[in-house]
Amino acid sequence: MSIAARALAASVLCASAALTTSTAVAQANDQWQFGAQIYGYLPSLSGESNFKGSGGSPDVNVNVDKILDNLKFVFMGSFEAKKGRWGGFTDLMYLNVGANKSGTRDLVIGGIEVPATASASVNYDLKGWIWTIAGEYAVVSHPGMTMDVFAGARMVDLEQDINWGLEGNIGGIPVGGRTGDSNVSRTDWDGIVGVKGRWHFGADNRWFVPYYVDVGTGNSDLTWQAMAGLGYSWKSIDVVGAWRYLDYNFGSGRPFTDLSLNGPQLSVVFRW
Repeated sequence: MSIAARALAASVLCASAALTTSTAVAQANDQWQFGAQIYGYLPSLSGESNFKGSGGSPDVNVNVDKILDNLKFVFMGSFEAKKGRWGGFTDLMYLNVGANKSGTRDLVIGGIEVPATASASVNYDLKGWIWTIAGEYAVVSHPGMTMDVFAGARMVDLEQDINWGLEGNIGGIPVGGRTGDSNVSRTDWDGIVGVKGRWHFGADNRWFVPYYVDVGTGNSDLTWQAMAGLGYSWKSIDVVGAWRYLDYNFGSGRPFTDLSLNGPQLSVVFRW
């Protein structure tokens, strides 16, 4: 299935809502509780990207944090449903980032760094879906604190494009590496386990500290995610500011060796 088809399927599944620590305090009753969250996330990206050469072209390696400089488009949201102590949640993130750079040497071509006597013009684009889905169980549920344990899966679907051209004295870089373009993509599924919840304080427990941690493996060697912040609750709406970190270690020989997203997140949560 193409990346567009997978993206469409994930979008349809999560279109009406959208990881979240956003539901009300879990209650041991038979009433369904729902939480939908839309959030803005402004992460910095870092990692190592690999393009395999073909037709005589050498391999190309890129440190994405030295190339990327702007976020073109992003969609992020989550949805949670609970009944009694049991429930589930899903989180969807779409990224589209890219850069056009001239006079850079942040490339490794055929295992050789661009020498000081040369420079490159680079166009680089990264598109990706990150989708988390899990079932959860409330182990702590009282007005001052909630804590849920969960287990599920996370999918990451990445596609990257690059084209480049070298200028100057290219030294020992193969002639076939002076110019080129490449496209690579990969989809990984990993099982995850984790814990999430809230610590409430202040008048009527309206202020709270949300937290979330998960860790997993599968197609990736290791993935983990952590989030913590500060929020305020009204009757059915929460506003949350947080810091979120997501890390992947994909392993050697992959289109990405590693990738991390690290930055602030601001969300609005609707509960019913």
